[in-house]
Amino acid sequence: MTENTQQPKHSVPELPTQYTPADVEGPLYERWVERGYFEADEKSDKPPYTIVIPPPNVTGSLHLGHAFEHTLIDALTRRKRMQGYETLWQPGMDHAGIATQNVVERELAKEGVSRHDLGREAFVERVWQWKDESGGQISGQMRRLGDGVAWSRERFTMDEGLSKAVQTIFKRLYDDELIYRAERIINWCPRCLTAISDIEVEYQDDDGELVSIRYGDGDTSIVVATTRAETMLGDTAVAVHPEDERYAHLVGTEIELPLTGRRIPVVADEHVDPEFGTGAVKVTPAHDPNDFEIGRRHGLANLAVLDERGVITAHGPFQGLDRFEARSAIVGALRAEGRIVAEKRPYTHSVGHCSRCKTTIEPRLSMQWWVKVGPLAKAAGDAVREGKVAIHPKEMESRYFGWVDNLHDWCISRQLWWGHRIPVWYGPNGEVVCVGPDDEAPTGEGWHQDTDVLDTWFSSGLWPFSTLGWPEQTPSVEKFYPNSVLVTGYDILFFWVARMMMFGLYAMDGTPPFHTIALHGMVRDQFGKKMSKSFGNAVNPLDWMDAYGSDAVRFTLARGANPGVDVPIGEDWVQGSRNFANKIWNATRFALMNGATVEGELPPAEQLSATDRWILSRLNAVVAEVDAYYDDYQFAKLSDTLFHFAWDEVFDWYVELSKTTFMAGGPAADASRRVLGEVLDVTLRLLHPIVPFVTETLWTTLTGGESVVIAEWPRDSGFRDAAAEREVETVQQIVTEVRRFRSDQGLQPGQKVPAQLDLSGTALAAHEAAMRSLLRLQPAGDGFSATASLPVAGATVALDLSGAIDVEAERKRLTKDLAAAEKEKAQATGKLGNEAFLAKAPEQVVEKIRGRLAAAEADIVRITGQLAGLPTA
Repeated sequence: MTENTQQPKHSVPELPTQYTPADVEGPLYERWVERGYFEADEKSDKPPYTIVIPPPNVTGSLHLGHAFEHTLIDALTRRKRMQGYETLWQPGMDHAGIATQNVVERELAKEGVSRHDLGREAFVERVWQWKDESGGQISGQMRRLGDGVAWSRERFTMDEGLSKAVQTIFKRLYDDELIYRAERIINWCPRCLTAISDIEVEYQDDDGELVSIRYGDGDTSIVVATTRAETMLGDTAVAVHPEDERYAHLVGTEIELPLTGRRIPVVADEHVDPEFGTGAVKVTPAHDPNDFEIGRRHGLANLAVLDERGVITAHGPFQGLDRFEARSAIVGALRAEGRIVAEKRPYTHSVGHCSRCKTTIEPRLSMQWWVKVGPLAKAAGDAVREGKVAIHPKEMESRYFGWVDNLHDWCISRQLWWGHRIPVWYGPNGEVVCVGPDDEAPTGEGWHQDTDVLDTWFSSGLWPFSTLGWPEQTPSVEKFYPNSVLVTGYDILFFWVARMMMFGLYAMDGTPPFHTIALHGMVRDQFGKKMSKSFGNAVNPLDWMDAYGSDAVRFTLARGANPGVDVPIGEDWVQGSRNFANKIWNATRFALMNGATVEGELPPAEQLSATDRWILSRLNAVVAEVDAYYDDYQFAKLSDTLFHFAWDEVFDWYVELSKTTFMAGGPAADASRRVLGEVLDVTLRLLHPIVPFVTETLWTTLTGGESVVIAEWPRDSGFRDAAAEREVETVQQIVTEVRRFRSDQGLQPGQKVPAQLDLSGTALAAHEAAMRSLLRLQPAGDGFSATASLPVAGATVALDLSGAIDVEAERKRLTKDLAAAEKEKAQATGKLGNEAFLAKAPEQVVEKIRGRLAAAEADIVRITGQLAGLPTA
């Protein structure tokens, strides 16, 4: 009644009494790798299923975000492998240009040398040495988590093959005039000493100052406001709106720029907002992107006054000062000249910071290499609009379109030594030659290569196909491109996803790099706060793996993974998942001790009890439900479904309801043992992609199979038995209601009481023994006198509690509790009826009192019922 691959008979070993993850996980993972379960064969005739790992930085270590993302990818690939797909989870690392160069430069600083002391070639060799000795520690941590990646295919964005791919696509883009070199305003990091892209700038609200400065004198003066007073030394104009009558008489004239002795023009430009501030703006084309565009429209000079470290270069008293020192000095000098009209401190405004080192970004005019993204971005947008690529969840499409439809040309050059060097050579007479991977670089006197390297995202944008051997048309490219799905965080939708879309469509003749983009959220702490070392709430997932096992961490992360939504996580949730792993272990151990088996065919439905048919019906429904959730990337829902089915329905209900059958023996017991084996077999296979270690141990013990990694994924046979489901639901209803009554009466869970069960109005006679066992009900013997009668779902359960509890003591306790509840109700009612109190009290206080009233009223109803149910004296 479920599709089952029958296993040969085997002697079932006894499981240890306790599951210890540390003893199991490491050896299991190494066995999987040694047996090649995770490798992918491009010659296979199986249908392909491909996911590339979002390449972690070579400098990085496993954090919760990695663990979260890897858990989801591993679940998808493990399931597809079990479904018979030729599955490739492609591993690899990113060379992380800025981050890696910073790490190695810090190491050199400890030795008292700089990269300039070594020279470029020796420095790059030193970085490779560091990479071989210290980089890539995340690979070992991925093994701890259980990542089923094809380790033999591991790639690095600076390895020979990927370097060839980078040079190939650079040359193609250059020849197609989609790469060019130009002087533009870029985001410059004075600490990292390199340009960075727009999306590598992190904006935050900083407390600064807003200073209003009077340019010119008398009727010809104009007041401008700035948060960066030091840049005024590079002003080459003041701009006003062409329809602003206040300044119409000044347009076309010149005014004096304070502190410099220079005169600058007043220009009219529609970019200026006449309603903002004074309606006039200072124009510094070399240090502001908007000013640069104004400067281009009006033919203004580009006057740079800050060097690469943010130090003033303009001749005069401020030369040599750091930009922030110069800001204060210049404001002081302007104040002394009476040029300051207004000052506002603090003035909170959004300021860009380098995402790597958090240094304040300096807009700077610089000669850089750029990708002309217009046609590439259009293709990337059209691929989604035309349905070639699906974004999941769909509501994320608008964010994607908002980015690719408004993408500016991409600055791809970085002023670093570590990375893919720009493959362009300059000759002695102004020649410029772009060199492809099969071309000979120019030689001879006066020829030299561009000193910049490419943005790291340039090489990672090729990841879906460069890792497969492109630009060669390898068997792996033919088999595994396009990728099936990309699983990644919404936070790098712009950093990485858009770039892969642009490059994939361009390089692979219009074939997008993947069919689906499945976006997930960010991991946060249990209060929804971003995890950060500075906040003191960052968690090392390895610590949790050590304490609770990798399965517990994985299940916790998967259970919180709703598409595109952030994931709160706390240690107590991981403890709960550890308890779930223990529950699976203990229940399977009990089942094996009681003869659960997968040997032989399942008995026909007509030979099974209603309880057996119920659990098989539910099992098939769960298989179908889990499949639907996987196909919709609903990891939280599928994990929750499996949790409640395994814990509640299988372990808490089916196993408990079957105990009396096992004790009775005979054919019914044999059938239930076979059903229990079937249910455990399928449940363990369903759970395996999320919790691979504990399920591997239990499944191989139960079935004698080689490994659940290569077992067949369960399939819904279509078997359903609605009548059996209704019957067992009625049993559950009766048991639940009687348990509640016992608890209300203060009976201990294991305390036995005499009872009569009248099941004449139901079809539940076959379940009486099981219900008595679950409810700790003894047969009604001589002298039985019902003190309580519970009509439930057509049945009546009569109980004799006269010898089970001290009735008078219980009555006194409940009477005291009732008085306390009535007093609480009176106090809350009094406050809520007091108009003066309600007028003054904060809303949250009033809500709290309303809650107290509701709780008191519920207590009164409950306690009154308990008193009524007590036996009379």
